[in-house]
Amino acid sequence: MKTVIVIPARYASTRYPGKPLVTLRDRDGNEKSLIQRSWEAAIAVKGVAAVYVATDDDRIKAAAEAFGAQVIMTSQSCENGTARCAEAATKGVFEADLVVNLQGDAPLTPAWFVEDLIAAMGARPEAPVATPVVQCDAQTYAHFRADRAAGLVGGTTAVFDRAHRALYFSKEVLPYISPAKEADAAGEVFHHVGLYAYRPDALAQYAGWPEGRLERHEGLEQLRFLENGTDILCVEVEGRGRVFWELNNPGDVARIESILNA
Repeated sequence: MKTVIVIPARYASTRYPGKPLVTLRDRDGNEKSLIQRSWEAAIAVKGVAAVYVATDDDRIKAAAEAFGAQVIMTSQSCENGTARCAEAATKGVFEADLVVNLQGDAPLTPAWFVEDLIAAMGARPEAPVATPVVQCDAQTYAHFRADRAAGLVGGTTAVFDRAHRALYFSKEVLPYISPAKEADAAGEVFHHVGLYAYRPDALAQYAGWPEGRLERHEGLEQLRFLENGTDILCVEVEGRGRVFWELNNPGDVARIESILNA
């Protein structure tokens, strides 16, 4: 399969305006923007034909081109990253058998998450869309619970059936775990990784569907597929000791920097 990665990035984030250009410091004292660190995560993936940043903002375009990224300009009307990937695919810049959406706020995405996702789509040619899930470790589960206790919208959890077809995604911590069983909760909750692989037909269909009710309430773009009867394959990936977290809120900067420094 010819695979390309598209990194959707917009400046006017509702929860965190200007998020793609926020800087993150690593253990060596290097400061790089969120979009650059996400791009570096993407170019580390093996077997990919090309990586593009898709944006509607000239500031992000200038920053991305400065560190060597290829940029596709898209419209401000794109309501989420999947819609932006769908528009980017119509620009005539690339042709692909598989389009991977690596969100521009996920610099901690290990290359093997993407590689395992691509391999799963190769092994399951009937799957229109796939996304990785990773079993929560104790630290990640604690982050989920701390965010919810503080009234913050943080990471996303995934629930799926025995065939790994998604049943639901939520900003709540699902499934519910009784406080009496919280010692075992980390292994029962799956963190949804903000990363998708689409067949071109599925991506084109998405662009033609209106926003769904569940999508609107949860603020989760992938629910549009489920609301329209399109299966999403959940691909379980291994953390291998790496802590995964997206930059959702300003408070996540310190979390991600602490992981980079570790």
